[in-house]
Amino acid sequence: MKIHPTAVVHPNSNVNPTVVVGPYCVIDEAVEIGADCVLAAYVHLTGQMVIGMRNRFHSGSVIGDAPQDLKYGGEKTRLVIGDDNVFREHVTVHRSNNQKEETQIGSRNYLMAHSHVGHNCRIGHNVIIANGALLGGHVIVGDRAFISGNCLIHQFVRIGTLALMQGGSAVSKDVPPYTIACGVNEICGLNGVGMRRAGITVAERLELKRLYRRLFLSGKGLHQALKGINSEEPLSAAAQTLTDFISSSARGVCQHGRQVFNEQEGARDQQRDHDADSP
Repeated sequence: MKIHPTAVVHPNSNVNPTVVVGPYCVIDEAVEIGADCVLAAYVHLTGQMVIGMRNRFHSGSVIGDAPQDLKYGGEKTRLVIGDDNVFREHVTVHRSNNQKEETQIGSRNYLMAHSHVGHNCRIGHNVIIANGALLGGHVIVGDRAFISGNCLIHQFVRIGTLALMQGGSAVSKDVPPYTIACGVNEICGLNGVGMRRAGITVAERLELKRLYRRLFLSGKGLHQALKGINSEEPLSAAAQTLTDFISSSARGVCQHGRQVFNEQEGARDQQRDHDADSP
Protein backbone atom coordinates (compact mmCIF):
# COMPACT_ATOMS: atom_id res chain seq x y z
CA MET A 1 0.00 0.00 0.00
CA LYS A 2 1.34 3.44 -0.93
CA ILE A 3 0.17 5.95 1.68
CA HIS A 4 1.62 9.44 1.72
CA PRO A 5 2.99 10.30 5.18
CA THR A 6 0.61 13.28 5.49
CA ALA A 7 -2.52 11.14 4.90
CA VAL A 8 -4.71 10.07 7.82
CA VAL A 9 -6.00 6.51 7.50
CA HIS A 10 -8.05 5.12 10.38
CA PRO A 11 -6.53 1.84 11.62
CA ASN A 12 -9.96 0.14 11.55
CA SER A 13 -10.63 1.00 7.90
CA ASN A 14 -10.36 -1.81 5.35
CA VAL A 15 -8.04 -0.59 2.60
CA ASN A 16 -6.71 -3.03 0.01
CA PRO A 17 -2.89 -3.18 -0.06
CA THR A 18 -2.82 -2.05 -3.72
CA VAL A 19 -4.55 1.30 -3.01
CA VAL A 20 -2.58 4.53 -3.55
CA VAL A 21 -3.37 7.30 -1.04
CA GLY A 22 -2.12 10.80 -1.85
CA PRO A 23 -1.11 13.74 0.36
CA TYR A 24 -3.48 14.98 3.07
CA CYS A 25 -6.19 12.43 2.37
CA VAL A 26 -8.52 11.30 5.17
CA ILE A 27 -10.01 7.79 5.25
CA ASP A 28 -12.41 7.22 8.14
CA GLU A 29 -13.09 4.10 10.19
CA ALA A 30 -16.05 2.52 8.36
CA VAL A 31 -14.59 2.81 4.84
CA GLU A 32 -13.77 -0.27 2.75
CA ILE A 33 -11.70 0.26 -0.42
CA GLY A 34 -11.13 -2.38 -3.11
CA ALA A 35 -8.02 -3.11 -5.15
CA ASP A 36 -6.13 -0.63 -7.34
CA CYS A 37 -8.04 2.50 -6.32
CA VAL A 38 -6.15 5.80 -6.45
CA LEU A 39 -6.75 8.83 -4.23
CA ALA A 40 -5.19 12.13 -5.28
CA ALA A 41 -4.45 14.85 -2.72
CA TYR A 42 -7.05 16.07 -0.19
CA VAL A 43 -9.62 13.33 -0.79
CA HIS A 44 -11.98 12.66 2.14
CA LEU A 45 -13.74 9.27 2.34
CA THR A 46 -16.13 9.07 5.27
CA GLY A 47 -19.13 7.25 6.66
CA GLN A 48 -20.25 3.66 6.11
CA MET A 49 -18.94 2.99 2.62
CA VAL A 50 -17.95 0.09 0.35
CA ILE A 51 -15.85 1.00 -2.70
CA GLY A 52 -15.09 -1.45 -5.50
CA MET A 53 -11.96 -1.76 -7.61
CA ARG A 54 -9.98 0.66 -9.79
CA ASN A 55 -11.85 3.80 -8.78
CA ARG A 56 -10.04 7.13 -9.07
CA PHE A 57 -10.74 10.05 -6.73
CA HIS A 58 -9.31 13.42 -7.77
CA SER A 59 -8.26 16.28 -5.52
CA GLY A 60 -10.78 17.69 -3.07
CA SER A 61 -13.54 15.13 -3.61
CA VAL A 62 -15.64 14.38 -0.52
CA ILE A 63 -17.38 11.02 -0.75
CA GLY A 64 -19.79 9.50 1.77
CA ASP A 65 -20.50 12.50 3.97
CA ALA A 66 -23.79 12.87 5.88
CA PRO A 67 -26.97 13.61 3.86
CA GLN A 68 -28.19 17.19 3.58
CA ASP A 69 -31.55 16.26 5.08
CA LEU A 70 -33.04 17.89 8.18
CA LYS A 71 -34.74 14.60 9.07
CA TYR A 72 -31.42 12.80 9.30
CA GLY A 73 -30.58 11.90 12.89
CA GLY A 74 -27.02 10.66 12.62
CA GLU A 75 -27.78 7.01 11.87
CA LYS A 76 -25.09 4.78 10.35
CA THR A 77 -26.21 4.89 6.74
CA ARG A 78 -24.39 3.64 3.66
CA LEU A 79 -22.89 4.44 0.29
CA VAL A 80 -21.95 1.65 -2.13
CA ILE A 81 -19.69 2.29 -5.15
CA GLY A 82 -18.93 -0.17 -7.96
CA ASP A 83 -15.80 -0.47 -10.11
CA ASP A 84 -13.89 1.76 -12.54
CA ASN A 85 -15.53 5.06 -11.63
CA VAL A 86 -13.87 8.47 -11.86
CA PHE A 87 -14.66 11.23 -9.37
CA ARG A 88 -13.09 14.47 -10.54
CA GLU A 89 -12.11 17.53 -8.52
CA HIS A 90 -14.45 18.51 -5.65
CA VAL A 91 -17.17 15.97 -6.47
CA THR A 92 -19.50 15.33 -3.53
CA VAL A 93 -21.56 12.18 -3.00
CA HIS A 94 -23.67 11.76 0.14
CA ARG A 95 -24.64 8.55 1.88
CA SER A 96 -28.32 7.68 2.42
CA ASN A 97 -30.64 9.27 5.00
CA ASN A 98 -31.93 6.00 6.47
CA GLN A 99 -30.68 2.49 7.19
CA LYS A 100 -33.20 0.75 4.92
CA GLU A 101 -31.71 2.29 1.76
CA GLU A 102 -28.26 3.16 0.50
CA THR A 103 -26.84 5.61 -1.98
CA GLN A 104 -25.59 3.61 -4.96
CA ILE A 105 -23.03 4.42 -7.64
CA GLY A 106 -22.69 1.68 -10.28
CA SER A 107 -19.62 1.02 -12.41
CA ARG A 108 -17.73 2.86 -15.17
CA ASN A 109 -19.31 6.22 -14.38
CA TYR A 110 -17.58 9.57 -14.87
CA LEU A 111 -18.49 12.36 -12.44
CA MET A 112 -16.89 15.63 -13.52
CA ALA A 113 -15.65 18.48 -11.35
CA HIS A 114 -18.00 20.06 -8.80
CA SER A 115 -20.91 17.74 -9.55
CA HIS A 116 -23.08 16.57 -6.64
CA VAL A 117 -25.01 13.35 -6.02
CA GLY A 118 -27.46 13.64 -3.14
CA HIS A 119 -28.53 11.08 -0.57
CA ASN A 120 -30.35 7.89 -1.63
CA CYS A 121 -29.55 8.43 -5.31
CA ARG A 122 -29.08 5.39 -7.52
CA ILE A 123 -26.72 5.86 -10.46
CA GLY A 124 -26.51 3.05 -13.02
CA HIS A 125 -23.55 2.15 -15.22
CA ASN A 126 -21.63 4.14 -17.86
CA VAL A 127 -23.27 7.39 -16.77
CA ILE A 128 -21.61 10.77 -17.37
CA ILE A 129 -22.40 13.64 -15.00
CA ALA A 130 -20.71 16.81 -16.23
CA ASN A 131 -19.30 19.80 -14.34
CA GLY A 132 -21.59 21.49 -11.83
CA ALA A 133 -24.58 19.17 -12.32
CA LEU A 134 -26.66 18.78 -9.15
CA LEU A 135 -28.74 15.71 -8.31
CA GLY A 136 -31.20 16.01 -5.44
CA GLY A 137 -31.99 13.18 -3.07
CA HIS A 138 -33.55 9.90 -4.28
CA VAL A 139 -32.78 10.60 -7.97
CA ILE A 140 -32.48 7.49 -10.17
CA VAL A 141 -30.26 7.65 -13.28
CA GLY A 142 -30.41 4.87 -15.88
CA ASP A 143 -27.46 3.31 -17.68
CA ARG A 144 -25.55 5.41 -20.23
CA ALA A 145 -27.41 8.61 -19.42
CA PHE A 146 -25.53 11.87 -20.09
CA ILE A 147 -26.17 14.80 -17.74
CA SER A 148 -24.51 17.92 -19.12
CA GLY A 149 -22.95 20.82 -17.25
CA ASN A 150 -24.91 22.77 -14.64
CA CYS A 151 -28.06 20.65 -14.98
CA LEU A 152 -30.48 20.62 -12.05
CA ILE A 153 -32.42 17.47 -11.14
CA HIS A 154 -35.15 17.69 -8.52
CA GLN A 155 -35.39 15.07 -5.79
CA PHE A 156 -37.19 11.79 -6.64
CA VAL A 157 -36.84 12.38 -10.41
CA ARG A 158 -35.86 9.51 -12.73
CA ILE A 159 -33.54 9.93 -15.72
CA GLY A 160 -34.10 7.11 -18.21
CA THR A 161 -31.47 4.97 -19.88
CA LEU A 162 -29.58 6.73 -22.69
CA ALA A 163 -31.34 10.02 -21.94
CA LEU A 164 -29.35 13.19 -22.52
CA MET A 165 -29.80 16.48 -20.65
CA GLN A 166 -28.59 19.59 -22.46
CA GLY A 167 -26.41 21.98 -20.51
CA GLY A 168 -28.24 24.13 -17.98
CA SER A 169 -31.53 22.25 -18.24
CA ALA A 170 -33.63 21.65 -15.14
CA VAL A 171 -36.21 18.95 -14.47
CA SER A 172 -38.71 18.20 -11.74
CA LYS A 173 -40.37 15.51 -13.86
CA ASP A 174 -39.01 12.23 -15.20
CA VAL A 175 -36.92 12.28 -18.37
CA PRO A 176 -37.95 9.32 -20.58
CA PRO A 177 -35.33 6.89 -21.90
CA TYR A 178 -33.55 7.83 -25.16
CA THR A 179 -34.84 11.43 -25.13
CA ILE A 180 -33.07 14.80 -24.96
CA ALA A 181 -34.06 17.14 -22.13
CA CYS A 182 -33.84 20.88 -22.71
CA GLY A 183 -34.92 24.00 -20.84
CA VAL A 184 -37.26 23.36 -17.93
CA ASN A 185 -39.24 20.09 -17.93
CA GLU A 186 -39.13 19.77 -21.72
CA ILE A 187 -37.73 17.28 -24.22
CA CYS A 188 -36.85 18.04 -27.83
CA GLY A 189 -36.41 14.69 -29.55
CA LEU A 190 -34.40 11.49 -29.33
CA ASN A 191 -30.74 10.95 -28.49
CA GLY A 192 -29.86 9.47 -31.88
CA VAL A 193 -26.09 9.67 -31.44
CA GLY A 194 -26.24 7.96 -28.07
CA MET A 195 -28.49 5.21 -29.39
CA ARG A 196 -26.18 4.50 -32.34
CA ARG A 197 -23.16 4.32 -30.05
CA ALA A 198 -25.05 1.94 -27.75
CA GLY A 199 -25.70 -0.44 -30.64
CA ILE A 200 -29.44 0.09 -30.96
CA THR A 201 -30.34 -1.03 -34.47
CA VAL A 202 -31.76 1.09 -37.27
CA ALA A 203 -35.09 -0.73 -37.03
CA GLU A 204 -35.31 -0.09 -33.30
CA ARG A 205 -34.42 3.58 -33.70
CA LEU A 206 -37.05 4.07 -36.39
CA GLU A 207 -39.59 2.35 -34.15
CA LEU A 208 -38.64 4.68 -31.28
CA LYS A 209 -39.07 7.70 -33.56
CA ARG A 210 -42.54 6.58 -34.61
CA LEU A 211 -43.35 5.93 -30.97
CA TYR A 212 -42.06 9.37 -29.96
CA ARG A 213 -44.34 11.04 -32.50
CA ARG A 214 -47.37 9.13 -31.27
CA LEU A 215 -46.64 9.82 -27.62
CA PHE A 216 -45.49 13.42 -27.69
CA LEU A 217 -46.48 14.95 -31.03
CA SER A 218 -49.93 13.55 -31.88
CA GLY A 219 -51.88 16.07 -29.84
CA LYS A 220 -53.46 13.27 -27.79
CA GLY A 221 -53.09 12.97 -24.06
CA LEU A 222 -50.06 10.91 -23.09
CA HIS A 223 -52.00 8.18 -21.30
CA GLN A 224 -54.50 7.93 -24.16
CA ALA A 225 -51.68 7.55 -26.68
CA LEU A 226 -49.96 5.01 -24.46
CA LYS A 227 -53.11 2.94 -24.11
CA GLY A 228 -53.46 2.70 -27.89
CA ILE A 229 -49.83 1.63 -28.29
CA ASN A 230 -50.04 -1.04 -25.59
CA SER A 231 -53.08 -2.60 -27.26
CA GLU A 232 -51.21 -3.19 -30.54
CA GLU A 233 -48.48 -5.57 -31.66
CA PRO A 234 -45.60 -6.41 -29.30
CA LEU A 235 -42.88 -3.77 -29.13
CA SER A 236 -39.12 -4.21 -29.37
CA ALA A 237 -37.16 -4.28 -26.10
CA ALA A 238 -36.09 -0.64 -26.53
CA ALA A 239 -39.62 0.57 -27.25
CA GLN A 240 -40.98 -1.45 -24.34
CA THR A 241 -38.42 0.19 -22.07
CA LEU A 242 -39.79 3.60 -23.09
CA THR A 243 -43.46 2.72 -22.60
CA ASP A 244 -42.82 0.93 -19.29
CA PHE A 245 -40.92 3.95 -17.99
CA ILE A 246 -43.78 6.31 -18.83
CA SER A 247 -46.40 3.96 -17.39
CA SER A 248 -44.56 3.71 -14.08
CA SER A 249 -43.90 7.44 -13.64
CA ALA A 250 -45.15 8.87 -10.35
CA ARG A 251 -44.09 12.48 -11.03
CA GLY A 252 -45.15 12.66 -14.68
CA VAL A 253 -42.74 12.93 -17.59
CA CYS A 254 -41.25 15.87 -19.44
CA GLN A 255 -43.19 16.86 -22.56
CA HIS A 256 -42.06 17.88 -26.03
CA GLY A 257 -41.35 21.62 -26.09
CA ARG A 258 -42.33 22.42 -29.70
CA GLN A 259 -45.95 22.74 -30.76
CA VAL A 260 -45.39 21.82 -34.42
CA PHE A 261 -43.31 18.88 -35.64
CA ASN A 262 -41.42 19.34 -38.86
CA GLU A 263 -41.97 16.19 -40.93
CA GLN A 264 -39.06 17.10 -43.22
CA GLU A 265 -36.80 17.13 -40.20
CA GLY A 266 -38.09 13.69 -39.24
CA ALA A 267 -37.39 12.39 -42.74
CA ARG A 268 -33.84 13.77 -42.56
CA ASP A 269 -33.34 12.00 -39.22
CA GLN A 270 -34.40 8.69 -40.73
CA GLN A 271 -32.06 9.18 -43.70
CA ARG A 272 -29.16 9.97 -41.36
CA ASP A 273 -29.84 6.76 -39.44
CA HIS A 274 -29.78 4.70 -42.62
CA ASP A 275 -26.62 6.43 -43.86
CA ALA A 276 -24.84 5.95 -40.53
CA ASP A 277 -25.44 2.19 -40.61
CA SER A 278 -24.70 1.63 -44.29
CA PRO A 279 -21.50 -0.30 -45.15
